[in-house]
This record gives sequence, structure tokens and C-alpha cells, in this order.
Amino acid sequence: MILVAVLGWQVLLAAAAPALTRRLGRDAGFVLAAGYLAGAGLLLTRLPVVLDDRAVAVSWPWLPSLGVSAALRMDALSLVFALLVLGVGAFIMAYCPRYLSAHGRHTRVYVTMTLFAGAMLGLVLADDLLVLFVFWELTSVLSFVLIGQDGRSTARGPAVRALLVTSAGGLALLAAVVVLAGSLGTTDLGRILSDPGVLAAGPAWAAGALVVVAAFTKSAQVPFHFWLPGAMVAITPVSAYLHAATMVKAGIYLLMRFSALFGGRWAWDLALIGVGLLTAVVGALLALRQQDLKALLAYSTVSQLGLLVGVIGVGTPASDAAAILYTIAHALFKATLFMLVGIIDHEAGSRNLRELSGLWREMPMTVAFTGLAALSIAGLPPTIGFVGKEAIFEALGEVHGVPWLGWSAAGLAVFASVLTFAYTARLVHGIAAGPSRQRKLYEPAWSFLAPAAVAAVIATALGPAVAELSPLVERAATDARPQGQPPNLAFWHGFTPALGLSALTVVLGTLLFVYRRRTGRAVDALPTGPPFAGHLERGRDALLHLGAVVGRPARAADPAPYLARPLLAVVVLAAVAVVLLGPLPAPRDDSTRGGDWLVLGLLVVTLAGLLTTRSALAAVALTGVVGLILSAWFLTTGAPDVALTLMLVEVLTAVVVMLALRDRPSRMVAPGRRPGIAGGAALAVLTGAAATAATAALTGRRELSPAGEWYLREAEPATGGDNVVNTILVDFRALDTLGEAVVLAVVALGLVALARGAGRGTPPRPTAAGPGAPTAAGPGGPTRARRDRTGRRPGRAVRYAVDPVLGLAYRVLAPVMLAVSVLLFLRGHEETGGGFIGALIAGTAVGLGHLAHPVGAPLLGRLRTVPLLTAGLLLALAAGVAPVAAGRALLTPVKVTVPGLTTVTSSLVFDLGVYLVVLALIVAAVRRLDTAPAGPAPGPVRERVP
Repeated sequence: MILVAVLGWQVLLAAAAPALTRRLGRDAGFVLAAGYLAGAGLLLTRLPVVLDDRAVAVSWPWLPSLGVSAALRMDALSLVFALLVLGVGAFIMAYCPRYLSAHGRHTRVYVTMTLFAGAMLGLVLADDLLVLFVFWELTSVLSFVLIGQDGRSTARGPAVRALLVTSAGGLALLAAVVVLAGSLGTTDLGRILSDPGVLAAGPAWAAGALVVVAAFTKSAQVPFHFWLPGAMVAITPVSAYLHAATMVKAGIYLLMRFSALFGGRWAWDLALIGVGLLTAVVGALLALRQQDLKALLAYSTVSQLGLLVGVIGVGTPASDAAAILYTIAHALFKATLFMLVGIIDHEAGSRNLRELSGLWREMPMTVAFTGLAALSIAGLPPTIGFVGKEAIFEALGEVHGVPWLGWSAAGLAVFASVLTFAYTARLVHGIAAGPSRQRKLYEPAWSFLAPAAVAAVIATALGPAVAELSPLVERAATDARPQGQPPNLAFWHGFTPALGLSALTVVLGTLLFVYRRRTGRAVDALPTGPPFAGHLERGRDALLHLGAVVGRPARAADPAPYLARPLLAVVVLAAVAVVLLGPLPAPRDDSTRGGDWLVLGLLVVTLAGLLTTRSALAAVALTGVVGLILSAWFLTTGAPDVALTLMLVEVLTAVVVMLALRDRPSRMVAPGRRPGIAGGAALAVLTGAAATAATAALTGRRELSPAGEWYLREAEPATGGDNVVNTILVDFRALDTLGEAVVLAVVALGLVALARGAGRGTPPRPTAAGPGAPTAAGPGGPTRARRDRTGRRPGRAVRYAVDPVLGLAYRVLAPVMLAVSVLLFLRGHEETGGGFIGALIAGTAVGLGHLAHPVGAPLLGRLRTVPLLTAGLLLALAAGVAPVAAGRALLTPVKVTVPGLTTVTSSLVFDLGVYLVVLALIVAAVRRLDTAPAGPAPGPVRERVP
């Protein structure tokens, strides 16, 4: 359970962050840093177990019918990455309080970064393909939020590009999950990796290619590398965390984890070595051209990630150990450099090398720690970067296959390292040497400098002490690829070819730096390569344009062109069915009853009135009558839940439409004669005939389905509920309902964003004379609307003042409606009702309140969308996860007896979550419609039509 505890601890930290920021402001980062260290300490308690080749694992059934489990597993490889996530995260959280402004709470930064850390932990601990994919996608979404969180237009584009690229990789990973699960019949990651030979050649090629694409997008390999430098628009703590220790390392982890399955296949190995080393060289060349320090570090990250990908492709125990060691080194020195660049930018007001020099005099400690981190990235002793780079050189020289391939790979790595040495020397020389160009510079406070300083010291000290890391690194390399024994790590191996390559790197890098003016011109003259970012933007623009063209009919004021396409599709499908379908079974004798013809007649009469009326109010009423007639029919057929739901939807729809029509003419203008009206009428008749024929042909011709019989038989024994419809929604198909609740939540948040983005003011207020006083329309009723340009009167604008009768009725009915809402919710598991129906009644009360009181419902005016959504989703998730604690599958109903009261099921809590989410959506919609443009209302306020 320790793995669940660590993940839960991250969620608790994220939940506590708002309260901490309210209390402590930006200093909440110190508390969160301590929380990160506590999580790391909890994981370290299992270090002896992991080193003894006994992985820590926990699993619960998730989708038993599909063989999917909510499984977590921590071996040495997972532990290394988890410690990086939490350890570097602690440094970043301790760095935030002095980097962030003293004004403001910075809640979003702390909450999102903590959730991101939790998502990364879930990714590296996942032991099921589907769980791995879920956490993979969470990192993409949360990184998008972190990159573009300040809302600046300059951040929005890079954030979207990062999301598009990583989401494309997510789709590739999902396809790989489907291929592997379909081929092997399981999503258990441990079982899949334990027997690589069981995977057939065809699926192996497809799945391997998809995994490579997913990893390349996340770890910014060519040609997907462009998103990472653009993401540098994020604040420095985000850049340091995402692009040093966490998000970009997700691709590295994925490749190392799946090397046991795909490693040794020539296509996998060559793809990783070739693309990785190409990325290392390209990234280093681009870094050498940068003047902005963050951009330089961004391209440096691209280069270092390429080096890691290349060495993973070698596929030997030594290469795996080298990759793990250099991953640790990179996380430490790159996080340090990002933090120090942030300090320089914070104190000097610039990150441009052309504007920075002589900082050694004013900020000696900052420059000293920058130099320590630079030693590591350049691969110089005594840092861990030196040991890691030497291990990479040695591993690349062992590439099997073509004889010259090993030295060619090592040569490319040396070339990339020479460029790395040169741009690192340029960075340190640029900020430290020369005359000071800045005035009144001061060393930052130690509380600001300490996180970077500690990380730099650790990166330096781990070089000579690398033997202490050797057991963990060796065990992690063995867990990544069980074949073979990795070598022992040591700071000094004697005079070896790898040491010679390190010395060659220093010599050539020094020459490149000394002659930087001449070589700089040559580097600047090199082509930048294809504009991948431009291609992505053009493709995105083309898709958006295509969407606009396809959706243009839906945005037209006249819905006829939009409706014509789906109606025509119905007619075509009906024609195809007539041709292809064979003879149908004979209808049952009781498939049609006398009452059905009465319902049909009432519908025809109502629809005739609806088609001929020119009154907007009458049209709304008649539309509701159609729904009520169908509700009555459902009631007679033995479907009370469906009947009640449809009836409430019709009532709520009428209320919402009335809110929408308050600024619209009360009379609808006749369409007149226009081209296509005859064709539209013909299409409507054909569609109706096709729907009628399909209904007659496809209903009443079979007995109860096996699924229906099973639900009727098993509902009460399995769930304790007698209402089969409700048990299907909150018990048997609870996962579907949870997904639908999430969709409703997204829609509600979209409505909230629209309401805020539209710049709309408060709802129109009553007239100064008070409720019920005569308005500008006079006591005789509303005045006529002004004639339009054609001289016609389109109708009265349905704008209202407070109606005393409706207001009084609302005050009487609202408490009753809320009581009925709660009653139907509570009894939903046994009788007609449930969370959805109860929320519809409560939502109708909210809508009526806004109709009765344009300034908002006095009884329900304090309801807010976001708190309702948050509470609803948390309750639904808690009800779904609670059974796991009892050793049962996710979302399995669990009964809890409250002493002295009654028995409460997890289904009731889940249904309460659904209730709150649906109510939140209705509140968001009603508030969005019941707002008026800021400023004075256009035209006189009208009396409400009774």
C-alpha cells in the first residue's frame, strides 16, 4: 500500500495547496517541498527490498472483463525515476517562494505542479498498460496548463504546440496499447515484459514503432524537438521541473521500460541510436547559436535527451547503466542551471548574453554555483556528469552489428559533447568575465540561492561518491533489461579509451570556444533545417479551416441547411436497409395497442399547431407538450424513470428557452417563399416516413433480450436496489456514467469560461418603481416594437420586469421542488428517481428563480458552478475508489452500516456526485443565459407576459 500512499500523499498536497497559499502566500512552496521530501523518504524505506530484487507491487481489479487492473509496481528503475520526480521537485518547490512575486497566492502554480508530480509518479509506477497511458496523458494535459498558465498570448501558442505534439504521441501510445493487448490478451505490463519472445513479429514491429513515436514526441527528438524550446515561455520553475527531471524524462523511461520487449531488434536499436545521436548533434548546434540563456538550456536539453536515447539503443547492460546514471546527472545539473538562470534574470533583469557580463564581481556565489553545474554538463571531473559521459562513450563503443558502427556512434557522441563543452564555456564566460554592464546588482538571498546551490553540490559530490549509487543503478539496469550484468560504477577506471574520448572532448571544445568568433559565424551559416513548427501550425490552421467550413451551416441563423444533411442521411440509410434487409420476423400481437393511436393523434394535432404558430411563446409551449405526450406514453408502457426524466427535461428546456428568448422578438417572422422550401418539406416528409417505417419494422418483433433478463434477475442480489434503471446507471455501468459526468463538467466549465470571456455584466434589474410597477410600456401592456427597415413589426421584445405573481409562486414552489428533488434522489435505488432526476428538479427550480427574479434567485442565488462541479466529481471518484480499499474492483458497490441510522452504499455517494455535476451544468447554463450586456439595457424594460 505504500505506493498508493505516496500517490495519495501527492493528491493531498495538491488539495492542501490552496489553503496553504491563502495562509502563507508564496511561502507555501517550502511546506510543499517538505511534503515532496516526505514522499521520497517513504519510497526510500523500500530501498532494501528493491535492491534485493523484490519489487513492491499492489493491484486491484479495474475492468475485470477486459483483464485490466489498477496495478502499481516499483522496481529499482521505477524507484530511480520516482526519486528524481520528488527530489528535484522538492528543490523546485523550495525555489518558487523567492522566485514568484510576493503579491498573489500563486495557487494555480503550486496545485498544477503538485498534480503533475503525482501524474509522473503514477506513470513510472504503473504496472498496467492502460494505467500507464492514463498517467501519460495526464502529464501532457498538465504540462499544457503549466506552460500557458499565465494566459499571455505569447504563451498560448507554444503551449498548444506542446500539447499537439505530445498528444500525437499519446495517440501513438494508445495504439501501441491496443496492439499489445490484442496480441497478448493482457494489459499486465509485468507479464508482457517478462516474456518478450511471445510477441509475434508483425505486432512487435507495429507496437515498437508506435512506442518509439510516443517516446520521441515526449522527449523532444528530431523531428519533434521544436516544441521544447518554445515551451521556455513558461516561468523558470516550470521549465526547470518539466524540462529537467520530469516530463521530458517520461519518454526516456518509456524507452528503457520497453527495451526488454523490443530491444535487440535491429529496427528498434538503429532508430534509437540514429535519431538519438542526430538529435544530440542538432540540439547542440542550435544551442551554440543562442543568446538567450533559457533558449540555450532548452536546446541543450534536446541534445542531452538525444544522447540518452542513443545510448539506450545500444542495448547492453553497460549502456543501460550509463543511461540511468546520466539521467540522474542531467536532472541535477540541468535543474540547477535553470534555477540559476532564473536568479540571474530575476536580479539582472535580462537573460541575454549580450547584456550580461562581469557578474563574478557582483554575484560571486551565483556564478560559482553556475560554474559547478557547468562542470557537470561539460563532462568535467569531479562531477557526476563526468562519470556519466565517460560511461556513455564506453557503451557506444560496444554497439554490435556492423564493425564501424560502434566507433561512428561514439564519434557522433564526442562531436555533440564538443559542442556541449563549447556552449557551456560560452555561457559561463558570458556571464562571469568582462566588465560589469549592470548597476546595483546584489547576491540573492540565501533562501533564493540555496535550492540551486544544494543541487549543484550534490551533482559535484556524487562524482567521487558514485560507487554509493552503483547498487541502485546496477539493479535498475538489470530491471530494465534482465539479460547480462552491468559493470560496477567507479569514479576512476584508469586510462581507458573512454577517458581518452573525454580528454579529446575537452581539447576540441576548448579550441571551439577560443575561436568562437570564427566558428560562430560558421555555425550561424548552417541551415536550421525544415521548419517543423511552421508545418505544424499550417496543418493546424488547415484543420481549423476545414472545421469552420464543415460547421458553417450550423452557425447560420437558418437551421434548415444544417438539418438537411443528417435528415438526408436518415433517408439514404432507410433506402439501403430496404434493399439489404431480408424478411423480418412477424410482429408480436401486443406490439401495438389502442392507446398508441391516441398518442399518435395527439402528437399530430400538437405538431400541426407548432408548425403554424407565429408566437415564440406558443412554440415553446407546444414543443413542451410534445414531450409531455411522449412522457405519458412511456409511463403507460411501464417505463416510469424514462417518463419522469423526459417530462423534467421538457420543463427545464422550456425554462431555459424562455431565458434565451428574453431579448428576442415574441413573434416569429413567416419564412415566406424562398428557394428550397418545397425540397425541405419533401425531405421532412421522407424522413418522417423513414423513421416511422423503421419503428414499425424494428420494434415489437422479439422477446426480452438476454441482457435485459440478466439485469432484471441480478440487479437486486448484486446491488441491493430494486430500480433496475438506476442500478444500471450507478452500479453496473458506473464507469460509463462517470465518463458522462466528466463530459458534463467540461461543458459546464466551458459555459463559465464563455460567461467570463464575453465581458457581460449583471442581469437586468427591476425598474426603480419596484416590482410590478408600470414600466415604459404603460399599464396597458407592452408597447409595440419599432418597425424594422422593411417597415414590418417583427414582434415585441420579450424583456421582462419582475412579475409579482410568478415571484410569489416561485417562493412557494422552490422549497417544495427542492424537497421533492432530495426525496427522489434518496429513493432512486429502490423506486423511480435518482441523482439525475433529482438534479433536473433542482435545476428547474434554479431556472424558475431566474425567470421570476431577473437579478437572480434569492433562494438559490448562492449556488456556484465550480464548487458544485468539484464536489460532485470528488464524490463520484471517492465512491469509485472506496471499494478498492475493501479489496474489490473499482466502482463496485459497497455497503456501509452507520450505527444507529441506516445502511449507506457507495452507489448513493456516487449518485450524489452525479446529482451535483448535473445541477452545476444547469446553474452554469442558466447563469450564462440570464446575463445582459454591460451597461444600460437596450430599449425599455417590458412587462412579463403571464
